[in-house]
Amino acid sequence: MSTVEQPASSRRAIFEDEHEDFRESVRRWLTNEVAPHFEQWEKDGIVPRDVFAAAGANGFIGTQIPEEFGGAGVDDFRFNVILGEEICRQALGGVAVGLTLHNDVCLPYFLEYCNDEQKERWLPGIADGTKITAIAMTEPGAGSDLAGIKTKAVRDGDHYIVNGAKTFITNGINADLIVTAVKTDPNERHKGISMLVIEADTPGFERGRNLEKVGMHSQDTAELFFNDARVPVENLLVAEGVGFGQMVHNLAQERLSVAVVGVATAAAALQMAVDYVKERTAFGESISKFQNTRFVLAECKTEVDAAQAFLDQCTMELVNGTLTVERAASLKLFATEVQGRVIDKCLQLFGGYGYMLEYPIARLYADARVSRIYAGSNEIMKEIVGRSLT
Repeated sequence: MSTVEQPASSRRAIFEDEHEDFRESVRRWLTNEVAPHFEQWEKDGIVPRDVFAAAGANGFIGTQIPEEFGGAGVDDFRFNVILGEEICRQALGGVAVGLTLHNDVCLPYFLEYCNDEQKERWLPGIADGTKITAIAMTEPGAGSDLAGIKTKAVRDGDHYIVNGAKTFITNGINADLIVTAVKTDPNERHKGISMLVIEADTPGFERGRNLEKVGMHSQDTAELFFNDARVPVENLLVAEGVGFGQMVHNLAQERLSVAVVGVATAAAALQMAVDYVKERTAFGESISKFQNTRFVLAECKTEVDAAQAFLDQCTMELVNGTLTVERAASLKLFATEVQGRVIDKCLQLFGGYGYMLEYPIARLYADARVSRIYAGSNEIMKEIVGRSLT
């Protein structure tokens, strides 16, 4: 069993007719072309590149990209939210992370920091899904402490010579364009960071293994190595020394994206549990009739509704340009903690079957654990929110 059919969620106030039409199109595509193959991708440890190309051909990614570069020219993050929600609704976690990373996390770097020549070179492929993107920040010795990265880029004429390593890189195997955080001034911390777009065919660039993870098995996560990699100077985003500010500027949207996946998977788990308890019997009656079952479902429903309301508020703040880093951190913290609690409670209602991978609830449980770690651990989210209060 790879997916669970669930009723369409009721329309929320933040969405308009065009958003719901988009949702229906995404849902049909996922049901007909993605979900039937997902089990194989989980075994393969990677989502095929043609899934990104199909998403591009259908206009599901890159909606913010201007029309002259192949996008829809519609700067409305609500379309991104719908794509993430619908993928999670069908328990396709690896697909969700790969596409939302490309669409929500990487794309802003190309839209906001590329010059005209760079946009012409890269945006059309990002829009049609033939140039898959990744962002390389984390290193073996530097995760949440971005200023502590060691990967160096030394200017050598018209190129930078890049040496170092990155790890836990989402889309690391598939990626064609990798937005890479490097130190152009190793004597500085924050002020020494720059962002280079490193292309897959760069001499001296190598991919390591596709890492084996607890969950998200169909999502390719890799180690990347740079051994005297020669990167053209024209691949620098804006200027040297401004990379840390670029990363921080984009973190609010990234954390909102993680929250979308968190709330949507929690809602999916709740629906799975509701459907299951109506079918399962014990002691001669449906377990849906037990008070404990109703209480657990009530708790989960309440948490999901609260997280959804918070998420929708923050989504509109992002659309209106008012979402702050602190607010996004608070949302990411709350949504992913709710995700973990709700999925755990829902799995418990399945009993032993909840521990069997043939039931999607088991995959949701394994996939959800990373949400409290990536895009800044939840301990870092608490620090960000706490600092804003004191």
